[in-house]
Amino acid sequence: MSILAWILIILSFIIAFIGLVYPIIPSVLFIFLGFIFYGIFYEFGDLAWWFWVIEILLTVLLFSADTLSNIVGVKKFGGSKAGMWGSTIGLLIGPFVIPFAGIILGPFLGAVIAELIVTRSSIKNAVLSGVGSLVGFLTSIVTKGIIQVIMILLFIFAI
Repeated sequence: MSILAWILIILSFIIAFIGLVYPIIPSVLFIFLGFIFYGIFYEFGDLAWWFWVIEILLTVLLFSADTLSNIVGVKKFGGSKAGMWGSTIGLLIGPFVIPFAGIILGPFLGAVIAELIVTRSSIKNAVLSGVGSLVGFLTSIVTKGIIQVIMILLFIFAI
């Protein structure tokens, strides 16, 4: 039973990291699922109150980092709110429309198209906004990856 528990816990953590590049997978939920599997198979009491408080704070930080990275990336390169929305929509739709490259091309194209259609920006400004969305997305992946590693290391430390 112990082997099954750790397989499920580790599998949950692996899926969480896959969710970094496929945003349709809710990464943080899979990290918490790993914690829940631990509690079910072992004992929730092994995870102290401070563990849960820090994990919740890290989750808030994770969501904030994701949103901030996108906003800063698009804004830094001269994009507008339309570019930010286009980037977000492209991030969600891209992987389905273009299976492998969509995760990179989706936010870029979404920001460019939104800038061209909504704000009527020049092609140069629209492309810069697209580059900003890409930079924001890649920064987000790195930042969220670091936070997820910290969450998992805290879990290992707590047990």
